[in-house]
Amino acid sequence: FQKHEFFVDMTCEGCSNAVTRVLQRLGGESFDIDLPNKKVCIDSEHNVDTLLETLKKTGKNASYLGEKSAQ
Repeated sequence: FQKHEFFVDMTCEGCSNAVTRVLQRLGGESFDIDLPNKKVCIDSEHNVDTLLETLKKTGKNASYLGEKSAQ
């Protein structure tokens, strides 16, 4: 799986819950939401475009920050 990092303009729990919901709908995603820094890190076999489209379904401003190297 590739680890991707996205910026999502989340301001509250509700926002992060919305992100959780759309990502769970994709299925098989392992992700980590960093609410204070407005970042979502996703382990996925989906391509970046698919993930970005999915994140945008929350109605939030989202952008791709880049690949995260595995620690």
